[in-house]
This record gives sequence, structure tokens and C-alpha cells, in this order.
Amino acid sequence: MTDADGGRRHDRLSRHPTPGARNSLWSWTRARSPIAVARNYAAIVLARISPSLRLKNLLLRGIGVDVGRGVSWGLESTPDVFWPELITVEDDAIIGYDATLLCHEFLQDEYRTGRVVVGERAMIGAGAVVLPGVRIGADAQVAANSLVDRDVPPGTTVAGVPATEVRRESGGEGGTRTSR
Repeated sequence: MTDADGGRRHDRLSRHPTPGARNSLWSWTRARSPIAVARNYAAIVLARISPSLRLKNLLLRGIGVDVGRGVSWGLESTPDVFWPELITVEDDAIIGYDATLLCHEFLQDEYRTGRVVVGERAMIGAGAVVLPGVRIGADAQVAANSLVDRDVPPGTTVAGVPATEVRRESGGEGGTRTSR
């Protein structure tokens, strides 16, 4: 379960132990300001329903998402509401309808956070979920309804739950496609 760069997404996550007998979600107000989360949520709701790509990008930049030029967010797509500043979406990437980019995991005794990077011209399909600490390479494609729990190398297509490689570009631009 190693990623494209030889590491594991879990190695890139920050771990934050939480006190008490209850699960870590009960501690969210100690992790993030409720006012900041409410602001993020309002901006994300507006971005999710707006048909304007310019307005979506403006709203998401306003809450800390690093949004490149020409990025397209599909309707109902959702960046992380708690840590949107941990998301980078590079130029001309597409985040599909109802896709989710998560930068946190609330667990029983801790919560974890990690950056999500979507490379230039990458495409995330409708309903896909990208977990914290994942890097999607340039020109990579994530099929609809996939769960991405590890890095996706540049030019690679992944699909499934969990997402696995189904195709990789070779030979650069205009190169041939090979199946796994």
C-alpha cells in the first residue's frame, strides 16, 4: 500500500489525540473555531449550488482553498469544511459533481489531518471521495464513485473502492495507453 512517491498517505497525516471517553468528533470545537467552521460551511454551501465557476473559485479561495486558474468545481462538490486550507487544486483541474475532498478523519481516540493536492488537469469523477494526505498527479483521472485512499500517479486512471489503477498514459502527450 505504498503511494507513487514511495510513501504512504498515513505517513503524511498529522495525528491529534483527543481526551475523554467519547470519540474524537466530540472534541471538534477544541480543534477548530465553531465560527470559522460555520463561515466555511456557508461558503461551501453557496459554492456547491452556484452554477458560476468564477463564484465557486472566489468563495473557496476566500476560505483558504488554494485554487489554480481554470479550475472547475461540479455542482454539489465539497471541499473539507474543517480544514479547507489544506486543499490545493492546480490549474485546469476538474472536481466532479458531488465529489468530496477530505482533509480530516475523526477516529475514536484521535483525529488526523492531511493535505490533499489535485494536480494540473487532473479530473475527479462524480461522487468520488479523496481521503486526507492523498496527492492526485497531473493529468490523472479518478472514476466516478471511487474512494481514493492512496496517491494517484500523473497520467493514471483509477477506479473502484478502494481506487486501483485501471490505465496509465505512457509516452507523454499523444502517447499510447496501456492497461494494467
